[in-house]
This record gives sequence, C-alpha cells and structure tokens, in this order.
Amino acid sequence: MEYKQMAAWDVKPSLLGFGCMRFPTLADGSIDESEAEAMIDAAMQAGVNYIDTAYPYHNGDSEPLVGRVLKKYPRDSFYLATKLPIWKAESPQAARAIFYDQLERLQTDYFDFYLVHALDAARWQKVLDFDILSFLDQMKAEGKIRHLGFSFHDEYPAFEQILLYRKWDFCQIQLNYMDTNIQAGLKGYALAEQQGVPIIVMEPIKGGRLTTLPKDLTAALHEQNASYSLAAWALRYVASLPNVAVVLSGMSSMAQVQDNLHTFAPFVPFSETEFKQIDELAARLRKQVRNGCTGCEYCMPCPFGVDIPKNFKIWNEEAMYHDKQASALLYRDLGDAQASKCQACGKCETVCPQHIAIRKDLAALAAYFEQVKA
Repeated sequence: MEYKQMAAWDVKPSLLGFGCMRFPTLADGSIDESEAEAMIDAAMQAGVNYIDTAYPYHNGDSEPLVGRVLKKYPRDSFYLATKLPIWKAESPQAARAIFYDQLERLQTDYFDFYLVHALDAARWQKVLDFDILSFLDQMKAEGKIRHLGFSFHDEYPAFEQILLYRKWDFCQIQLNYMDTNIQAGLKGYALAEQQGVPIIVMEPIKGGRLTTLPKDLTAALHEQNASYSLAAWALRYVASLPNVAVVLSGMSSMAQVQDNLHTFAPFVPFSETEFKQIDELAARLRKQVRNGCTGCEYCMPCPFGVDIPKNFKIWNEEAMYHDKQASALLYRDLGDAQASKCQACGKCETVCPQHIAIRKDLAALAAYFEQVKA
C-alpha cells in the first residue's frame, strides 16, 4: 500500500482512503452490515488506514456501523475522519451536541481528522455566526480532534475565502479529470498547495460515472494499459498530484475494494504521457454533449420554474457517460423544475449568450427522459 507523508502532518495515511458513503445495501435500503464489514476488513488488512464517514451517510447509519467495525482494531492502527453537518445545527449548542454524539456513535475518544462538512458560502457564514471554529479549536486543544479541516461544495471564490480565513490542517475537495474547472477545481488545488494545506480528494471517479465511458475512449485507455480498470485511471490521475494526501473511494462492493487495492498496491504515478492522454480524453468527452449550455444562468429565472441549466447539465452528462439510470434519477429529483414544465414562452432564448434553441432542446430533453422512464 502507498502511504503519503505530508510536510504539514505528523501522520502517514494510506493514499487510498475508504469512503463510507456507499456501502452495499439490502432490499430495504439498510446497510448490508456483514458485507460492509468484510470490505473494511479486506481494505485494512491490505494496508488502508484512512476511514472516512459522516453524520448523515446512509441516513445516519454509517457512523454507528463504522464504530462497531473499527472497535476490534487498535485505535492507533487507523485514522478516523468524520464531519460536522452545519445544515443540521440550528444553534451553537446543537453543533456541540452533534459532535459529542459522533464520539459516542463512533465509539472513540477522538477524531484523527474532523471536517466542517460540505461548506458553501451560506454555510460558511453560519459557521462564523455560530462561532463554530472556536468550539472546534477547543476540542482540538483538548485532544478530541487531531487535525481540523473542511470539505467543500461551491465555486472557487467561496473556496478562496474559506481557505485563506485561517490556517487549516487540510481540506477536502471534489476533483477528477473531468471536474478540473468545477467547484474548487485545479485552481483551488493550486491555492491549497501554495498555502501548504494538504488535499483530501473526494469524488475521484465522479460518483462512478468515469467507470462507464464510450467504447472508443475505453479502448484507447485499454490500449495504453489493459491492466487498469477505468476506475483505476481516474484514481491514479488525482493520486499523482503531489499535494494530494488521500484519495477517497466510496466502495460499494468487494470487487471494487479489490480493484482499488490493485491500483494502489503498488501505486504507479501518472507519466507525462498519461497526463496528456487523459487530458485529451476529457476534451473528447466534453465534446459529446447535446448542446453548448455553459451553466451561466443568464436564462434564469424561468417564469414557469424550470431550472434550465440543471436540466441541460443532466442531459449533457448522460450523453457523455451513458448512464441513463443515474441521469433519470437526477431528472426525477428536479420535480417541478423539470424541462416538462416549460411553456415555450421564449424569454430564455432572448438572453442566452450561446444562442441555444432552448425551447426545442427542453422539449427533446423531456421526451428523452419520459422514454427512459417508460
């Protein structure tokens, strides 16, 4: 197993981290606990020592399961990470209560890595208003937190504001070879590197979407190296960046555990040729879209409540990754903001800088997902 010694840390985590958000589930939606435990055991026996969970994962059941499984291991044999869900804390007292509840749920006296969860501009303001950082610094002083950081889901300006506010021990960002200019992106990665803040990477496989590529692109990667799965290519890309300390993989089957272990034991960093090849692949993928929507939101708000950019994002990503089921679920979740609610008024088309035939494309999009549903 590959381990990463960062200059800013006195710890040596495994480059592959076990993300506990996507455990296998039973028919009723609950965690398949025996299989999940076997997966964690297999990963740890192979040298994985970074275990990442969070308060809301699996409807709150991830932390208790992880706590039970890890209880059989010496506490100093692994690094445990979890997160404070700011959106669930309606007061400073509620945030404190969640923290102490997490200690009990995970059956531990301290967290090796503790994150303020899924920060965006609004949640960051809540952190400041509630003076959450003073409490977390107190927990760190008492030894209940070893390393304090945050995870992030917003645009770069908010990331810069949060990262530069104080000296963080680490931060966690979404990064993969397709999302280099989304959220914090490579620009945020570079800022963290400049500030000496190690990076934990989440969504390195883009929620599994980078495991289902068009046949021609899949063949191109296999021609380069047939021993690596599509998931391995995605994981190796981010793991090869020098300021990445841990790459989280939300494994949901033993097969995925074994494939990831093959990728990281031993770990072979990207060559310059491979970086160039994956950049070319990403560029080709981005061209396989149905229209040129950039998500600028000039078309918003729609008088009838349609979220035009989100509809087109789902539609275009389905064209790239060919994941009809996942895209159909995302479209369903739009509810009253679906393309089917369009009344063809044309207001959006008068302001679209890309000159997209929005009404025509929304109709095609709605018809497409209706057919998928059927």
